Amino acid sequence: MFAKAAIAHFPPILLMAFRFSVTAFALVWFIKPSGGQIRMLLLISFISATLQYSLTFTGLSGLEASATALIIQLEIPFLVIIGAIFLKETPGWRRWVGITIAFFGVYQITGEPRIGNALWSVVLVIGGGITWAAGQAMVRHLKDISGLTVAAWVAVLAFPQLFVMSAFFETGQLQAIQSAGWVVWGTVAYLGLIMTALGYYMWYTLIRRIPVSEAAPYLLTLPLFSMAGGWFFLGEIATIQTMLGGGIIISGIALIVFEPIKNSTDQT
Repeated sequence: MFAKAAIAHFPPILLMAFRFSVTAFALVWFIKPSGGQIRMLLLISFISATLQYSLTFTGLSGLEASATALIIQLEIPFLVIIGAIFLKETPGWRRWVGITIAFFGVYQITGEPRIGNALWSVVLVIGGGITWAAGQAMVRHLKDISGLTVAAWVAVLAFPQLFVMSAFFETGQLQAIQSAGWVVWGTVAYLGLIMTALGYYMWYTLIRRIPVSEAAPYLLTLPLFSMAGGWFFLGEIATIQTMLGGGIIISGIALIVFEPIKNSTDQT
């Protein structure tokens, strides 16, 4: 929701470049030797930060924040699918049903005219969900490295990549920088320090300790807060079609992330 407001001023990839510059400056002091994993960290930074944010936030520029927050929830099914294929995790039939329901919910959302007329933006956001999930699975493969170190390396390696991506694919950067006011730069600081530095430190610490499919429930609150923020701060009004599709998506995600409670019987 905060990013949507900032994208109104900055080209999306440039905004992400400044975002990760702030994060890198905050976390560079915590960088430790990577233990020979610099190539993997470079690949993770490109996939989970440079490519993912370029896709997601370019898509966000053509969609409402609330719709984007619902569509990006597909990153959870993608996270489970990648965990099953590459990490040999066993999702179980409930999660496969939930994945199917979530995809159907996104299909329902595209029936809303404002979203259906921006299908390319929808594709970009979905692509961002895939690359994000791939990056998180790669993080889980890292050995003997803390979540803070991962977050620091990703930021330091990603921000120059994002500036290069912006130079190749966007225009109007100099004018946007010269005309940016304190509110815009304050938003950049919030995105870099709170949402990225603090948020990814906690997230990388979490997925280094537990299977990615078990970490996914912590993402379920995102669409609720994003839709509320879009309504309160941006004046966005969700249509019945969007709310219906969003309800289906969240139902599918809930089926994925919440395991049934297993009752145990004492043996005598």
